[in-house]
Amino acid sequence: MHSDIDHILINALREDIGNGDVTTMSLISENSSSHAVFKAKGNFVLAGLPYAQRVFTLMDSNARFSGIKKDGDRIVQGQILAKVKGTTRVLLMAERTALNILQRLSGIATLTDHYVRRIRGFNSRIADTRKTAPGLRVLDRYAVRIGGGHNHRYGLFDGILIKDNHIAAVGGVGKAVKLARAGVHHLLKVEVEVKNLSEVKEALRAGADVIMLDNMPVDKMEKAVHAIRKEGRNILIEASGDIGLENVRKVAQTGVDIISVGALTHSAPAADISLKFN
Repeated sequence: MHSDIDHILINALREDIGNGDVTTMSLISENSSSHAVFKAKGNFVLAGLPYAQRVFTLMDSNARFSGIKKDGDRIVQGQILAKVKGTTRVLLMAERTALNILQRLSGIATLTDHYVRRIRGFNSRIADTRKTAPGLRVLDRYAVRIGGGHNHRYGLFDGILIKDNHIAAVGGVGKAVKLARAGVHHLLKVEVEVKNLSEVKEALRAGADVIMLDNMPVDKMEKAVHAIRKEGRNILIEASGDIGLENVRKVAQTGVDIISVGALTHSAPAADISLKFN
């Protein structure tokens, strides 16, 4: 597994266990062994099973984890997801970290799946944002992909996205786009956030490659998409802000290419999963 993932999982284990699990160490013999099952207590899209497995093998390389289901499967309440065998102490100490990851990622995948299914039949893509749990972005973004969504830029370093505060700092949409274009190589796309048709036209004149329609009502979004398409250039159009399951299909109907939804990673309810000892 990627070293970055191991770093996240090891830190999570250290956060929970600290200097030792005083309850388990008091109650359980070091020679005791057990086996347990991960069980679904609700319906969801499964994500994170390989990471849950890694939590146990990081604690003890002799732990045995058997997946019954796989990431991307649609899970029904009552189904067994996986089985794990090992020393009882290790199973108890790794339990919460494994469940936290599995529940969070399955929740993100499930919510993403709801959005993806709402816009079925349109060419728009559902994408995540940088609104991830600090330190867990690589895991959160993985879960979005498992749910059928797509990843936006990873961070501040791999894509230009000019937002409202950038625009306020430099004095306008057009000026911001021109400054960005002059400062980067020709292979890097320049995206700019706009709030109205006037800013759309400004972004077009300045040569933006991607235009984000931020918090626009659907009727204004339709006009903006029409204005951009008339330009004739292959400009990507993104919609963002104030988009939920209740209106995402109407947003897709406007013809935007990308619909970015922060809620995928900052507001997804955790899936209900338990680990039960046999």
